[in-house]
Amino acid sequence: MQDIDGLPGRQRILAIATVVLAVAIAVMDGSIANLALPTIARDMMTTEADAIWIINSYQIALAVFLLPLASLGEVAGYRKVYLTGLVLFTVASLACAASDTMLQLSLARVLQGMGAAGILSVNTALIRFIYPSRMLGRAIGYNALVAGTATALGPTVAGAILHFASWHWLFLINIPLGFVAFFIGIRALPFNPLSSRQFDHKSAVVCMLFVGLLLYTIDAIGHVEGWSTVLVCAVLTVISLVVLLKVQSTSAPMLPLDLLRIPLFALSIGTSFCSFAAQMASFVMLPFMLQNQLGMGAGRAGLLLTAWPIAVALTGVIAGKLSDRFSAGLLGGCGLAIMSIGLLMLLMVGQGTPDGVIAAIFAVCGFGFGLFQSPNNRTIISSAPRARTGGASGMLGTGRLMGQSLGASVVALLLTVSSAPYQLVLVCSAALAGAACLVSLSRIRYHGQ
Repeated sequence: MQDIDGLPGRQRILAIATVVLAVAIAVMDGSIANLALPTIARDMMTTEADAIWIINSYQIALAVFLLPLASLGEVAGYRKVYLTGLVLFTVASLACAASDTMLQLSLARVLQGMGAAGILSVNTALIRFIYPSRMLGRAIGYNALVAGTATALGPTVAGAILHFASWHWLFLINIPLGFVAFFIGIRALPFNPLSSRQFDHKSAVVCMLFVGLLLYTIDAIGHVEGWSTVLVCAVLTVISLVVLLKVQSTSAPMLPLDLLRIPLFALSIGTSFCSFAAQMASFVMLPFMLQNQLGMGAGRAGLLLTAWPIAVALTGVIAGKLSDRFSAGLLGGCGLAIMSIGLLMLLMVGQGTPDGVIAAIFAVCGFGFGLFQSPNNRTIISSAPRARTGGASGMLGTGRLMGQSLGASVVALLLTVSSAPYQLVLVCSAALAGAACLVSLSRIRYHGQ
């Protein structure tokens, strides 16, 4: 199959429509679930720390299947993996809406995570084949705009639904969008050149085991499950990693650590890990702080939180265009420094703080994150060989999810052991954003490569 540089105009529009809808429902689902955690915890009579499993079960399943599905996309086709994931995500959304217990909801969220892995594992890889290479930066910026807008709508939509109906309805909004995206995608998504190699099933199983054990170990620490459990999981994680490195292919490894030999790629993954840990810790904690500490209703809290992702979305488009001309290290370093300052400013928020001030601080954080995200994603994809786009896309998602799982676990741990968890989470998030800033700035020497 010929490796063309982008799709013709009409087909490109339809293909992007599919990507927009699929990414929107996957991203919106996460932001909706975050805001609903206090409501679900009360409804199911569980603790705040246990309710975070609703987030973690989704994140773990997503991360476990991400790399194998990215590898499968190179062999079977990105569009096939994408559309299958879209169908599974849509059906799992119905299962979430029908759940009556924490166990049922957590299992349904696992299925949702599997479907989302099909979408997000090859999403950026598809963009590389939908748009011509000269437009890659702005294309990723547009994708960030979609993700940011969906995230922005999430708290607002969740607040409105929770005001009029039960949390079960939060998941039903995915179903019509999912089916529309599927039927458009069948017609428009591109066929990528397929690799001649066979899919490595053995490596896929071991890779899934390694990632699952790694994330469960992180979550076990966060939920204070005992050092014996943590130690056993940690040992099994190391063993599975050693086995994976031994059995996986050297030409197209399931866990593409060989890409980390590219300095710019490795530093960009490190920046992504730290920054997403900072943002996820804040996103999981802030609904609890606004509703439980400041006494806000879900609708008001959701409306205020919207300022953060709106700023991410608007900044992402500008940053995406700038990344075609300026160093991602500089853009990301400046953005993450701004985000760190914004997180520290939230320490001054109290019950007497005007809503406008709180929203403005959220917007500062979002502006900083948006300035980092699009240039960083562009650098991760463009610094990898074109034939390894699937592996690079998988590593992009894995680094993001590892960071998000760490951030959620930090919140769970501090909610359990600290008497002032909200303030400590903000300090930890600011420190992680500061670390990401330093890693990002170290990439400036590679600008132009």
